[in-house]
Amino acid sequence: MLLSSFEWTIAKRYMLPGKGEGFIALVAGISVGVVMLSVAMLVIVMSVMNGFRADLIDKIVGLNGHAIVQAYGGRLDNWQGVLKEIEATPGVVRASPLIEQPLLVTFQGRVEGVLVRGNTPADIGRLKPDVVAGDLAALKPDSGNVAIGARLAENLGAHVGDMITIINPAGRSTPFGTVPRQIGYRVAAIFEVGVYDYDEKFVVMPIPDAQTLLLMGDTIGMIEVKTTDAEKVGEILAPVKQALAGRAVVSTWKQINSSLFQALEVERVAMFFALSIIVLVAAFNILSSLVMLVRAKTRDIAIMRTMGATRRSLLKIFVTAGFTVGAIGTGAGLGLGFLVLFFRQNIVDAIQWLTGENLWDPSVRFLSTLPSRPDPVEIIGICLLALVLSFLATLYPAFKAASTDPVQVLRYE
Repeated sequence: MLLSSFEWTIAKRYMLPGKGEGFIALVAGISVGVVMLSVAMLVIVMSVMNGFRADLIDKIVGLNGHAIVQAYGGRLDNWQGVLKEIEATPGVVRASPLIEQPLLVTFQGRVEGVLVRGNTPADIGRLKPDVVAGDLAALKPDSGNVAIGARLAENLGAHVGDMITIINPAGRSTPFGTVPRQIGYRVAAIFEVGVYDYDEKFVVMPIPDAQTLLLMGDTIGMIEVKTTDAEKVGEILAPVKQALAGRAVVSTWKQINSSLFQALEVERVAMFFALSIIVLVAAFNILSSLVMLVRAKTRDIAIMRTMGATRRSLLKIFVTAGFTVGAIGTGAGLGLGFLVLFFRQNIVDAIQWLTGENLWDPSVRFLSTLPSRPDPVEIIGICLLALVLSFLATLYPAFKAASTDPVQVLRYE
């Protein structure tokens, strides 16, 4: 819908009301502001929720892999053969033996429930970027050294170099009953992966040390698997699942964390529809401002009609005026949204400082910082939603202006 110079001049004149038309200008300004805030809100909320989901997946997958192969009974015999079979499966990038067992840890009278993980040297090395104190190189087999999460270290009051005691209730049987197994370990490193539950519970040690602590001999508890595509892990490991039927169960990251990610997806969709209503409200603001503009310019419209302006020209003028308001608001909303996302953590910290409240409690929200990951497709969809609703809001006032009868208007002038 191309505009002639005449149509564009009039449309621009109506977008910038002159002297004595301050109220119309105020309403138009409010319309721009509402569109801007609604678009910014959608961009901010959807980007934060996408970032929360993506960061959570990255943290969980980075620590636990894309899938776990676990034997019935908790102990996988002949695991070397199963490991080779999994590694030979097309689409599998890495497969590592893993031991994971909930136990107790004590330090200076404090007792905490922990999750002891026995990892290979390669898997332990992957924690290196997350180390906040100490050195993972000290975690050698039979060294008696372990790495613990930062929150667990805070809860215990332990530091690098301290000796903690890990208690295995399933100890050795004696004539007097089962005696819990207690072994002291030196804290060689403290890590913070960014997921509160992991940082609060995990104690990492070499596999041989975990086997000794748990009296497992040469067996392991499970095999951690990483594939080429986290979203298609089920399809990739289908042959493994079939081959190990009756011996072991294959659990993907989606199954292990299904309740969490389903809740996140439902909340994401619900928030999008809820915030889309704000865009609809912004469209109604544009409609009301255009209706007022048409009523205020009825005499001008009648004069233009008598001078030869067609209904089509008037339609284009008012559609352009209203749509431009929506477009300006959408552009400003994008800018505001990206600005808030860029300074999101500073804003959260400032609000926390002013109110004295902890707005981002990692024990509730899993992650220690406010994440963000804008999705270009989603942002384009938000912009299209705002622009389409803005365009639809202009149709009724524009048709009303185009259908003005100059004879009826000028008869009483």
